[in-house]
Amino acid sequence: MDFITLLGIAVALAMDAFAVSIAVGVGLKQVSIRQTFRLSWHFGLFQALMPLLGWSVGLTLRFFVEAYNHWIAFGLLAYVGTNMIREALSKEDKDEFKKKDPTKGFSLIMLSVATSIDAFAVGISLSLLKLSIAFPVLIIGVVAMLFTLFGLYLGKKAASFSIMGKTAEVMGGLVLWAIGLKILINNGVFDRFLY
Repeated sequence: MDFITLLGIAVALAMDAFAVSIAVGVGLKQVSIRQTFRLSWHFGLFQALMPLLGWSVGLTLRFFVEAYNHWIAFGLLAYVGTNMIREALSKEDKDEFKKKDPTKGFSLIMLSVATSIDAFAVGISLSLLKLSIAFPVLIIGVVAMLFTLFGLYLGKKAASFSIMGKTAEVMGGLVLWAIGLKILINNGVFDRFLY
């Protein structure tokens, strides 16, 4: 997998963390260095661990689905992308961040898991495509951490920027769809239509 594709996946996966960190920044208004470190570290860590876990699960499944792996990878990416778009466009107001500090305790763990679930499916996809996991895990984790830092900064600066999180999440979903289609194209799925 080339670096641009990997970076696209990492950015798309980071959109959940970005959107949540904007909401956290808006809710907290004043964000300390400790809160920033806790949220960005946990989001980056979980975003890196989930694809590793998915990749490990995918290794056990690979032998059963090798002939259809590109379709499964496309399906997982399309599913995750569609969910990201649907969640971004839902009318739900996420004011739970205003009630307590989400950068501590159980709230922090739940947010970390929730923003990284998509990465699990991507890890399975990477495994089914027989791709190495070490470098993608590093890139995905670092990008999520940086997007979380930036999202907290934006959220802290102005509550009106919260719309930016929804737009970013929609864009992330579309990027995952595009990467899924690229996988199908690279595996010759559309060749019969072109000739």
